Amino acid sequence: MQDLAIIRDWLDFAVRWLHVVTAIAWIGSSFYFIALDLGLRRSRDMPDGVHGEEWQVHGGGFYHIRKYLVAPPHLPAHLTWFKWESYATWLSGAALLMIVYWAGAELYLIDRAKADLAAWQGMVISGVSLGVGWAVYDGLCRSGLGRRPTLLMVLLFALLVAASLGYDQVFTGRAALLHLGALTATLMTANVFMVIIPNQKIVVADLRAGRTPDPEYGRIAKLRSTHNNYLTLPVVFLMLSNHYPLAFATEQSWLIAVLVFLMGVTIRHWFNSRHAGMGPPAWTWAVTALIFLAIMWLSSEPFSTVEPREAGTTAPTQAERRLLHGDEFPGVRDIVLGRCSMCHAAEPAWPGIRSAPGGLMLESDRQIVRAARQIYLHAGLSRAMPPANVTWMETAERRRITRWYRQAAGGS
Repeated sequence: MQDLAIIRDWLDFAVRWLHVVTAIAWIGSSFYFIALDLGLRRSRDMPDGVHGEEWQVHGGGFYHIRKYLVAPPHLPAHLTWFKWESYATWLSGAALLMIVYWAGAELYLIDRAKADLAAWQGMVISGVSLGVGWAVYDGLCRSGLGRRPTLLMVLLFALLVAASLGYDQVFTGRAALLHLGALTATLMTANVFMVIIPNQKIVVADLRAGRTPDPEYGRIAKLRSTHNNYLTLPVVFLMLSNHYPLAFATEQSWLIAVLVFLMGVTIRHWFNSRHAGMGPPAWTWAVTALIFLAIMWLSSEPFSTVEPREAGTTAPTQAERRLLHGDEFPGVRDIVLGRCSMCHAAEPAWPGIRSAPGGLMLESDRQIVRAARQIYLHAGLSRAMPPANVTWMETAERRRITRWYRQAAGGS
């Protein structure tokens, strides 16, 4: 079991690394093509069918790029498709979701003070919600609203507001924001996989068969691409949010996430206007700053006085019982309470710490045994915690934590 904990932690790291690298590739290409598309210019010597062109300089050379709004008269032999950046980002993200939030459902996914769910129920809600979200969004886009883009954007925002509030009712704050990001990323990747690429393949097939492509396919793909453009920045925020308790572990975290989508719109509008040569609208920065100040204020709001249902009332698992009744547990409990709980508490006592780092609380026996793997990896096997060893955890104490975890693992 102790070896599995190490393997799982490194697997988490490897998949997270892959996810970040592929996301950089996807977001980078997305930003590049949006800027290119908005920066296209007309010239007198452009061939028929060319919508615009752009001259660029990079890497010691010059690039001359032309865009055909529907399709060129003759299809070139070599055609580069931009799709695997999106697919790889979603697939690696889905794997990371399973490794962190499904395999660690008891700690990271389920908040029994909100909804008393079994681990499998939380996983079902997690997976099904992504599919349902896509079905609702896709249905809206395929309806008559597809020709009313502004109203469609408003309804998409309403869908995201409902999802943010819904996730907050059943999941931990960390998982709620992460799932909102995963839902948004699912919409974006499904746009590429289910709409944009298939439409482009139809156009390519028409060209190869000598038929005139229908421009409607391009219009539909452009609509979905525009949605992806405005959703990108909020997704990045939501994926980073699990490192910042003020974003995910406060009373109004669902509303903070909603405001981030508005902030993403104002920021992207500034860049899009600038790339289109319309002049950067200064008002967008003022609105963005006001939204960010509102987010900061919301994160400082105190929790309501309504008492939640008592958490942790379910029977402990067999692994938790071994950890709880092991010979080393009383000593480990004293170590954790003395070295960790001043920060990892409902009301942290450490100066400057407003909420438990990572949303992890270590005040009760049950909380300690549920976080045993994290304690073992971060304070026993490594010196990641406490940060800079500010509470002076001794080497002997780290060895005791390691011994406690491995003795319980040996009984599995």
